[in-house]
Amino acid sequence: MILCPMPRTILVADDDPHIRQLLVFALGKAGLDAIEAEDGEAALEAAEARRPDLIVLDINMPRMDGLEVCRRLRASGELPILFLSSRDDEIDRVLGIELGADDYVVKPFSPREVVARVMAILRRTHARPPAADHVGAAIRHARLTLDVEGWQARWDETEVPLTVTEFSILRTLAVMPGKVFSRDAIIDRLHGPGFAITDRTVDSHIRNLRAKFAQAGGADVIETRPGIGYRLGTCTGAGA
Repeated sequence: MILCPMPRTILVADDDPHIRQLLVFALGKAGLDAIEAEDGEAALEAAEARRPDLIVLDINMPRMDGLEVCRRLRASGELPILFLSSRDDEIDRVLGIELGADDYVVKPFSPREVVARVMAILRRTHARPPAADHVGAAIRHARLTLDVEGWQARWDETEVPLTVTEFSILRTLAVMPGKVFSRDAIIDRLHGPGFAITDRTVDSHIRNLRAKFAQAGGADVIETRPGIGYRLGTCTGAGA
């Protein structure tokens, strides 16, 4: 198992103590500091008090479910979120992504898979992007600017708050603005080849990106090529 090179705190929120114990042990073996919450309200309190680097969040919990926790966390910040779903229900998973979650895992799961996905999100959050991906720590395309070191996106002078995964997808498109990326290519850029994420999840992240930029006047930030995939749009505000 690959160890995390820097100390990170992971909040594990699940009402099943066995699952919490399993994940805390697996995350600890990977060099991560894990803390626990047994329900949604406790998860919100722990997120505020401990300021974790990421939260592993069960969807179905007492007192407040994971979807509502995600809504409240997204209203106040961009803490990375990995959802746990207790059933193979695509509606729940897609709704979680649309609310701003970065990834999800369906129960029953392998602890190694959860750790791998946590590490992938942390790398996207904290690792400096390769020098070849940007010049002067910024990517500019018409009215779009990406500060790749500060993980900030702007349309003109308006900051557009993005999740880790949303920013990573947009950066992937912006680095090669003329290239059309298939959904599989986008997944490979984010997680590496063979990572199990559905096309529907990529589409949900793209839909979130479009909605956020449309509010700032950037209705043309991403272009769809039917049957192929996505590429960066003209980013001129056309059609806004």
